[in-house]
Amino acid sequence: MLPKITAAALCDPLSSPDLVLKKSGQIKIMYAPFDHIETAARLVVVGITPGMTQALNALRAAASCLEQGQSIENSLMAAKLTASFSGGAIRNNLVSMLDSIGVADHFGIGSTAELFRPGATDVHFTSALRYPVFVDGKNYNGTPDMIRTPVLREQIDTHLMEEARALPKAIWLPLGPKAESAVSHLVRTGALEGNRVLSGLPHPSGANAERVAVFLGRKKPEEASKQTNPAPLLAAHTRLSAQITNLTGEAA
Repeated sequence: MLPKITAAALCDPLSSPDLVLKKSGQIKIMYAPFDHIETAARLVVVGITPGMTQALNALRAAASCLEQGQSIENSLMAAKLTASFSGGAIRNNLVSMLDSIGVADHFGIGSTAELFRPGATDVHFTSALRYPVFVDGKNYNGTPDMIRTPVLREQIDTHLMEEARALPKAIWLPLGPKAESAVSHLVRTGALEGNRVLSGLPHPSGANAERVAVFLGRKKPEEASKQTNPAPLLAAHTRLSAQITNLTGEAA
């Protein structure tokens, strides 16, 4: 059941008893409608947790759908779609990297861009922490450690675990080391097969452009800046390519 989404709650969501789910010290967990699971998905993209902007966009989308008389399930689907990333550098980088390690060939398509076409159900967007987390009123950035913090780990052991059980045969792609730690936790518990998790892919954000370029072979390692460590990126590309090849062989 969706909580009451009022104008007052949206003005100050972290003070709203309708939206705040839990508090622990400086941590607040807020409800936002990210409950929908795309059960037909072949690829699961995992971030850390939704930020306040995503949360408010999703809440407004859900409220609008409910006001129009749509079902809760349709409202949740619309809210999730509204808040998920699309277009721009992130998606373009993600598609290029997935194509370069053979994911499109594994799925039998020309490019993984086809997975993101409008209306497609091939990708499930989620977060290690499904419901938005805030520390001292700011978007959670990975500190404190989500595995070692009980109120955060609970989200992984319940909500993310639910998604793993619903999508055990999909390919899981955690974006960055924080999301990767949560997905690795699911692998350790046996909820996911490790060979279906693509670990070590550079985060596709535009701010990570040089690391993405080295990973894709668009920039020579010796030309990379000191801040970029090319060796692990090249090793990750080789390892992930072999991983996808093995998965394709198992499916044949």
